[in-house]
Amino acid sequence: MTASDPHDVVLRVEDVRKSYGDVPVLKGVSMTLRSGRIHALAGGNGSGKSTFIKVLAGIEPANSGVLRGPGRPDTGLAGFTAAAAERAGLRFVHQDLGLLLDMTVAENFALSLGYPARFGAVSWSRLRRDTAARLERFGLPIAPEAKVGGLRPADRTMVAIARALADDEPDQVLVLDEPTASLPHHEVDVLLEALARRADAGQAILYVSHRSAEVLSLAHEVTALRDGVVAACRPTADLDGLGLAELIAGRPVEALYPERATAGPATPQEPPVVQVRGLCAGPLREVGLEAHAGEILGVAGLLGSGRSTLLRSLFGAVRPRSGSISIGGRPLPPSVPAAMRAGVALVPEDRHGDALFGDFSIARNTTIATLERHVRWSWLRPSSERAATRTAIDDFRIKASAPGQTITRLSGGNQQKVVVARWLQRAPRVLLLDEPTQGVDVLARADIYRRLRTVAARGAAVVVASSDVEELAHLCDRVVVLRAGRVTARLSGPEVTVTSIVRHSYTDREAS
Repeated sequence: MTASDPHDVVLRVEDVRKSYGDVPVLKGVSMTLRSGRIHALAGGNGSGKSTFIKVLAGIEPANSGVLRGPGRPDTGLAGFTAAAAERAGLRFVHQDLGLLLDMTVAENFALSLGYPARFGAVSWSRLRRDTAARLERFGLPIAPEAKVGGLRPADRTMVAIARALADDEPDQVLVLDEPTASLPHHEVDVLLEALARRADAGQAILYVSHRSAEVLSLAHEVTALRDGVVAACRPTADLDGLGLAELIAGRPVEALYPERATAGPATPQEPPVVQVRGLCAGPLREVGLEAHAGEILGVAGLLGSGRSTLLRSLFGAVRPRSGSISIGGRPLPPSVPAAMRAGVALVPEDRHGDALFGDFSIARNTTIATLERHVRWSWLRPSSERAATRTAIDDFRIKASAPGQTITRLSGGNQQKVVVARWLQRAPRVLLLDEPTQGVDVLARADIYRRLRTVAARGAAVVVASSDVEELAHLCDRVVVLRAGRVTARLSGPEVTVTSIVRHSYTDREAS
């Protein structure tokens, strides 16, 4: 770095190419990273972002490509390893945080940074002091002795980021891959502010995110990938949300959030489709709510507030301790088969653990909730499955080679579209979605939002639980806010704003 140019090149990544068999995924991707600058990497699901990051991390070897930097020898990316990435000054925080849950925060720091020694033995007091100082820099009220497995997911993410940023070497590049995916709104702000301060101090940062608002507010420039090539590299000051979406899509894009129907949801005089009274389950305490046909009801709250428990209770996957749930005026027994018979469908938060069948094809994952429609004379008809799946692929614009392709070969956003399509084939009366766009790019989000509005317009009650308050504020007709298992607010009309949702997420007052 020179005094005359505070943003000297730290690293050039040139002509990265990667194929799986005869299918090219990266087709000559190049990027320049500079000190004191945050460079965002954006792109639709399947554009090559994840593969590019895996190549830089030494997880996936490239077919070709070179790393160049001042004072460093050129490094080929064919045969590149994690150790080579470390030597090249690349530091990563992946979506898989790489933390050991049964060890303390301090021990996790030491595994990366080394154990301080005194007279040939580990100095545990110094390790705790050093860890506490690093946590304090990020405003994290976490004890160094705390077990990582006992922390909330959001706190684990922050610990991983603090660990990655603990080394102050100026020529290193910090690579963050979707670091805010599991963070509540206030912790996102804390992280973004910390990253901005780090850049001001000279850190070069490569930031990967599906959230366009984060990219535009945080990054200095953005590289957009499309089908494995660099579609554009632009200063973020020259872009807005739609402009970024159009770079990613390569075509004009409509507004991200669909307009609410002018008629709105059903009138309060009509009986609700969903009625919950005095529900106690998991962290939920005396929760009551209603959802009407034709509306999208949002469920907001911090991690641990009970959002997921509420949706799983409505789907019969959690047995309440007390309270009642009715669908269409009829009591709902606490079982998944009963909920499905009543027309309830759930898109769960953890699609890998709770929704996807990894060894199955796209076709089987799409039709598994409606297999009876594809059976004739006790035989399952693959041709019928494939036809239904092709329709879903076309309707949801799923990027796939064929219905027989294994589901794990799809990007995260396309996998999510398959899960949503699966349940919409049942024409649900009540559609429940938990974090429906987590890890989903802006284009896939727009597709999912429009489909949810269409489902509501056809008479279903749609219930969306999300940590993304902007999503709730722009998508939902009404929002119920939970805190510590209780309802703290019921917002509707002009009250449904980001500010109002966040404010009520932190208040202890129970809504009447």
